Amino acid sequence: MSDKNSRKPLVLVDGSSYLFRAFFGLPNTLTSPDGRQTNAIHGVLNMLDSLRKTYDPEHMAVVFDAKGKTFRNDLYPDYKATRPPMPEELRYQIEPLHEIILAQGYPMLVIPDVEADDVIGTLSVGYDGDVIISTGDKDMAQLVNERVSLINTMSNSFHDVQGVIDKYGVRPDQIKDYLTLMGDKVDNIPGVDKVGPKTAVKWLNEYGSLDNIIANADKFKGKVGEYLREAVPRLPLSYELVTIKCDLDLNCSGESLSFSKENTERLAELYTELGLRTRLARLQEGNPDIITTLDEPAPSEGGVPVVEEIDEVDYQCILTEEQLDEWIEKISTAKLVSFDSETTSLNYMDARVVGLCFSVKPGEAAYLPLGHDYIDVPQQLDFDATLARLKPLLEDPTVLKVGQNLKYDRSVLLNHDIELKGIIHDTMLESYVLDSVANRHDMDTLCSKHLNHQTIKFEDIAGKGKKQLTFNQITIEEATPYAAEDADVTLRLHRFFAPQIKALKNNDAPNQEKLYREIEMPLLKVLSDIERTGVMIDAEMLAEQSKEITARMAELENEIYTQAGEEFNLGSPKQIQAIFFDEEKLGLPVIRKTPKGQPSTAEDVLQELAEEHEVPRLLLEHRGLSKLKSTYTDKLPLMINDTTGRVHTSYQQAVAATGRLSSTDPNLQNIPVRSGEGRRIRQAFVAPKGRSILAADYSQIELRIMAHLSGDEGLLSAFSAGKDIHKATAAEIFGVPLEDVVTDQRRAAKAVNFGLIYGMSAFGLAKQLNVARGEAQEYVNLYFARYPGVKAYMEDTREKAKEIGYVETLFGRRLYLPNINAKNAMLRNYAERTAINAPMQGTAADIIKLAMISVADWLREGTTSTKMIMQVHDELVFEVADDELDMVREIITDRMTQAAKLDVPLVVDTGVGINWDEAH
Repeated sequence: MSDKNSRKPLVLVDGSSYLFRAFFGLPNTLTSPDGRQTNAIHGVLNMLDSLRKTYDPEHMAVVFDAKGKTFRNDLYPDYKATRPPMPEELRYQIEPLHEIILAQGYPMLVIPDVEADDVIGTLSVGYDGDVIISTGDKDMAQLVNERVSLINTMSNSFHDVQGVIDKYGVRPDQIKDYLTLMGDKVDNIPGVDKVGPKTAVKWLNEYGSLDNIIANADKFKGKVGEYLREAVPRLPLSYELVTIKCDLDLNCSGESLSFSKENTERLAELYTELGLRTRLARLQEGNPDIITTLDEPAPSEGGVPVVEEIDEVDYQCILTEEQLDEWIEKISTAKLVSFDSETTSLNYMDARVVGLCFSVKPGEAAYLPLGHDYIDVPQQLDFDATLARLKPLLEDPTVLKVGQNLKYDRSVLLNHDIELKGIIHDTMLESYVLDSVANRHDMDTLCSKHLNHQTIKFEDIAGKGKKQLTFNQITIEEATPYAAEDADVTLRLHRFFAPQIKALKNNDAPNQEKLYREIEMPLLKVLSDIERTGVMIDAEMLAEQSKEITARMAELENEIYTQAGEEFNLGSPKQIQAIFFDEEKLGLPVIRKTPKGQPSTAEDVLQELAEEHEVPRLLLEHRGLSKLKSTYTDKLPLMINDTTGRVHTSYQQAVAATGRLSSTDPNLQNIPVRSGEGRRIRQAFVAPKGRSILAADYSQIELRIMAHLSGDEGLLSAFSAGKDIHKATAAEIFGVPLEDVVTDQRRAAKAVNFGLIYGMSAFGLAKQLNVARGEAQEYVNLYFARYPGVKAYMEDTREKAKEIGYVETLFGRRLYLPNINAKNAMLRNYAERTAINAPMQGTAADIIKLAMISVADWLREGTTSTKMIMQVHDELVFEVADDELDMVREIITDRMTQAAKLDVPLVVDTGVGINWDEAH
């Protein structure tokens, strides 16, 4: 940056760039009270807040593209011709966003016939001082010089002249040449075919400029040389299209772009209309006379959850006994303590404590380093003695604690013989209960989204890739603000979420506060115990299976090569295309094409081809075996913990929108149960001598929930009488006595039963049953005629979801449906299918969670040595002493069937065996 004067830099914002990036980068669950999407509005406004806070500029402008064509379309009619139309969900956000920006007092420019880039370029050239351009557009790099720099607030990257060279490999003055050579598919600007960033950089580093490259085009060898020579006639036009105009005749200058007074009344109206609660709260804080009709969730003190500015903070490092005494006193007397741990590993079974973090009020936090071991590390308090002093506080259930993903911290402390108690809140789970549809619930995302604060990232202090440091290697000076910030922002997030969860309470009706308090929070400890117990694996059995799979894969390869008439790479879609679809080879029919126009070799395509052709069938079998080998038979033995001799998965509690749990590292919920090879892998899940595996599985739970929710008399009657529901449905559909139902009729009825609750169309049902579409539609019609309550429930659910924007499980878990009223038919239809299925799948998830909590309560009584070792969808798996089997089976069955009260009985199927497969 230039230092020729001390004036503040001119800040120019590429509003159009951020508009699109925010729309596609932020969750579409951010909506207004009337259901309109607001994610682009949120993203752009947060970016503007960040820029204004960082640079405090006197002169600033937000620049947007104007509607309609520009001079570039006159030069080249196909300019941007391949761009898809702007999504309607983005289009209607533009006008209110513009209104807010103007009402906030920002200078805003929308100039016809040119693009925002050209306006920004002209203003940057004409300003006598430093310029900061905020953009995510690489084209802007051509404007960088000693005065002009780029910042991308969405990626937190800054580029001056050297930054451009480091990022792109060329100087700013070479960017136009660089862009010309590559062309731009998004803007439909032609370049040199097959020339990407690496080739463009190589050529420019060798020849210096596009002119020199063109002058020496004859010297370029090979195919790429032919492409270059073919492109030479069009390169001048491409160069002109990528060049940002810096000589527009504007009726303003950088010096004239000053802020105007904020229009608080208009902002209050806009924030209310769009449901921008945090912004409205801030506005009301500074302008108490503003009155709005927005129904804000009230915290315990009344009012709305206000986001405190994270400006001045007091982050302390505890290195002396006196400091430790002071913080022990604070923790002991605090109403709520925010707690976090810093560790040596993300693997909870191997991780050791490096330091502990505490906060008892926003803005004040402390980091207690205990295990940093780099050269010349400052003196830390004694590890064992300090943990011994803290153990009573950490294990005191009356010292209430909040954290972010405390399941992990609890497990790590157990490695040091400390059981974390008093866990009353978890911000990850608070966020998840409030909006399970949101993609991420990690601390960095939550802080950015809700607190308008960018946290210090682990990579910022530890580096990336192979050279990344573990926390014990990071200097205490760098670790302190990072670690203390974690505790501070966690407390702030809780203060933001808690009032909203309480506001959703509705007397004794199902509500999210009860869901959070009685299901999600108690489940945290249950899952932690299951994870730490782990499951025994027979490594030798898996090794033998790997050998057999390898041999079978080799046989399949030979069969495929023989039938194909040549060898080819089974993992290469391009080579598979050549073999499968070439008329002179296998000549298989093209089912579907890729976006690039090539025949698709996707899984579902191969499955369809496999119905009539042998090679695709063999290839699918080969792929399936390869996946089983790499994911399970080879990998599981490597994951056996050296200390426990068991495999320990991680259950993800805040991922699936419906409330279902997922399993990672390893994924124990995705082992195939229908294939012989999958069942053999389950045979390697074993129990120690004198113990057995007990599997307890809810029978047809989602169909039972459908019967309860719909109240359909036919379904209720069938389940209450204990009938085989699929035979009963077949008898109704086909009009035959129950005892006369044949296998094919039951199979068809089963497909209808499950297909309808998952939103399957008659077309999908026809494909599954291999019948004509008309016949499948007749099955559907007959089903709804026999079970009219189901049809009524589906129609009512769809209509209610369109009205309020969400559906709920029986226990109050909300599943928001931002696309339920979308104009795009595909998005809307998917949301409608989700509206029908989600309450059933979500209620099933809630029920098994309640069952896990109930069973865990019994296990903690200590009357049995039984261990709960896995949860897989609707199934719980236990390790039971052989002499306790009958008693344990009876109690677990009872607790699972009593987990919820439905209008039909919950039924649990149990099985016992020496391994998991045998228990089914």
